[in-house]
Amino acid sequence: MITTPEHDERIAKMTFSSVYPHYVTKVEKKGRTKEELHQVIEWLTGFDEKKIQELIAYKVTFATFFYEAKLNRNANLITGVICGYRVEDIETPLTQQVRYLDKLVDELAKGKKMEKILRTG
Repeated sequence: MITTPEHDERIAKMTFSSVYPHYVTKVEKKGRTKEELHQVIEWLTGFDEKKIQELIAYKVTFATFFYEAKLNRNANLITGVICGYRVEDIETPLTQQVRYLDKLVDELAKGKKMEKILRTG
């Protein structure tokens, strides 16, 4: 799926710290925890709790966030539609990575089992 350059640029310039509180609210509203959210973020990016807090404090953009990440080798197993886009078909790598994170947060909020979200079983 081809996204527009404007869309990709907007995603790249968005700060992780501006989106993070929405992730927390979304999962907590559905009975999940911030710890589970951090587990999902760590699985995808390799960032532990300390690094997540550091990235929030420094107000890094998603471009920097994913540049510093060590994307999980199973990230390509994340499929489905999020924000109107089929994640596996997004051609711009950064936009796809952000949508991977959105998809995992969405699955967490929808009550999926952690093994399924983390593509382990």
